[in-house]
Amino acid sequence: MTQKKTTPDHQADNPKANPSTDSNQIKDPSDWVTGGEPMTGAQASYLKTLSEQAHDPEAYEAELDKAEASKRIDQLKEQTGR
Repeated sequence: MTQKKTTPDHQADNPKANPSTDSNQIKDPSDWVTGGEPMTGAQASYLKTLSEQAHDPEAYEAELDKAEASKRIDQLKEQTGR
């Protein structure tokens, strides 16, 4: 029986694990077509968790849109060292 060998080299080829910075996969949230829609449940949950960890409960606002939630998540991740 042949066993498939997995090495870190396989991860290097995975665009989800290592997206190219010159790719259109990474866009500024302000440029998102759906950026004005309400934030997703996953964004709300993560933003709430990060705001609590950063001891900044005001960073969480339930009425944020997807783009603004993404920006706040990035700010809080940097602030909390995540």
